[in-house]
Amino acid sequence: MDFLDKMLALSSKVENNLDHIETEEATKNAFVMPFVATLGYDVFDPHEVVPEYTADFGTKKGEKVDYAILRDGQPIMLFECKPSHTDLDEVHASQLYRYFSVTDARIGVLTNGVQYRFFSDIEEANKMDSRPFLEVNMLDIHEPLIAELKKLSKSSFDLDEMIEAAGELKYTRALKQYIGQQLSDPSEDFVRFMTKQVYSGLVTQKVRDQFKPIIKRALSQFISERISERLQSAIAREEELSGGPVTAPEPTDEPDLEEGVVHMDEERGVVTTEEEMDAFRIVKAIVSQVVDPSRVAPRDVKTYFGVLLDDNNRKPICRLHFNTEQKYIGLFDDEKNEERVPIDSIEDIYRHADQLKEAALSYESD
Repeated sequence: MDFLDKMLALSSKVENNLDHIETEEATKNAFVMPFVATLGYDVFDPHEVVPEYTADFGTKKGEKVDYAILRDGQPIMLFECKPSHTDLDEVHASQLYRYFSVTDARIGVLTNGVQYRFFSDIEEANKMDSRPFLEVNMLDIHEPLIAELKKLSKSSFDLDEMIEAAGELKYTRALKQYIGQQLSDPSEDFVRFMTKQVYSGLVTQKVRDQFKPIIKRALSQFISERISERLQSAIAREEELSGGPVTAPEPTDEPDLEEGVVHMDEERGVVTTEEEMDAFRIVKAIVSQVVDPSRVAPRDVKTYFGVLLDDNNRKPICRLHFNTEQKYIGLFDDEKNEERVPIDSIEDIYRHADQLKEAALSYESD
């Protein structure tokens, strides 16, 4: 199995056993040690993984951090573990913070066996940042994050590259959160900044109140227009390849794209991206040549974005695997076996138009 498959298998194990794990020790044995092992480190080799690692701190003697991963006899990662049902938002990683400053480790991990928060010293040398640069939830595996996590594995670990990537990850994560917040509820500072770009008068509270809904609509419309442009470009390409006009499907049965960029299903922890929806529209435009477009439905889950006929899981047309650096389209044979085919861009979907049409037509006799 590759690294992603191993992580998915561990994710399934965590989900199946979570209700039976209550103590910190059980969390370590059932979840954390298998996680460290999945990273490629030998949890039974004391030269590589040291439980209850001791590093004296000032006048404090004999304090222990739960695990240290060593390389050439020196710690490179420290793990502080909590029971599986602990809310990490309410935990202060005090030991991890102290040990970070007195060891050579540049990566600190706070975990309850389900969530893993990775810290470094990006902002100030030898002082652990207050915010993680990477967070992985084993009950909600996002493939792009797993690709980043792999850089911490034994076979891929390069400290300089990891620290550089950590800085980019941390600030990218923070900026995405900020942008998402402004799309849903623009802050006073953001409203003031945007207003000043188009309004020459004094930006009073009354002016800000007037501009806030305008800014929110403008952002949403801008993103919607970009989506429409990409859709029209995709339709034009299909017309060029097919030699005939293609009618753009009405998006009445698609997920709600409120805020323009993503649709978030908080209950299931699923995020639908703009790129996935653009790809869905391409697939829909293609198979609409052989079936009623109203029958083509999206179904986004944690590990892939599915395109179904009649919104029926037993009638898959294709799957879109866009959560890794390398994108794949999953195509189905007559026995519903999936083959992942790499694609460089969503426009490459047109190369598989015949197979997509055949998949949609294969259910007509059901």
